[in-house]
Amino acid sequence: MLLKKTKFCTLLVSLTVFVSCFEGTDFEQVNDVLLTPEIELDLIYFTIDASQFYNATTNSEILVLKDTTDLDFLGGRDIATILKKADFLFQFTNSIPLEFNVSFDFLNGQNTSMYFMEATVVSGTENNPGITNYIEEVGEQEIKDLTKGDKVVITVAIPSSSQGLTGALNLQSKTTYYLEID
Repeated sequence: MLLKKTKFCTLLVSLTVFVSCFEGTDFEQVNDVLLTPEIELDLIYFTIDASQFYNATTNSEILVLKDTTDLDFLGGRDIATILKKADFLFQFTNSIPLEFNVSFDFLNGQNTSMYFMEATVVSGTENNPGITNYIEEVGEQEIKDLTKGDKVVITVAIPSSSQGLTGALNLQSKTTYYLEID
């Protein structure tokens, strides 16, 4: 008889807990849930040797280097509707004894600039590289223009160069995307 009472009590407690957990619950609130994930991705990285700023064949300086990288903002155009902001972090390590200007120009398919950012990189030496951290916070208004970009043109400009220039410029970057999904 004690076993039957114990089973009955266990069943009664379980039902009470089960019913009380759902009593008064508004299942329509599921429509009010707002997901705000953050996605962190690598963006651009490169290493430029100092010798790339001098053409030994023509004995002339090369003061500007450019490269173009195709972009795919998290999989396409629909991202603009849920992307609320983005933080770009660029970390430059410079062991060349000159300061640099580095720009990032986000272009659309017609090569129109949609968003532009620029950083000044401090000089350094091979024994004591200069470290420059540059953060660009892109807000909700600007993000709509940025996501229209299909590619980014990176321009590295140096004030002077010579055949004996040594060191390297290294860039590592990442972006944190802040999404809002309802």
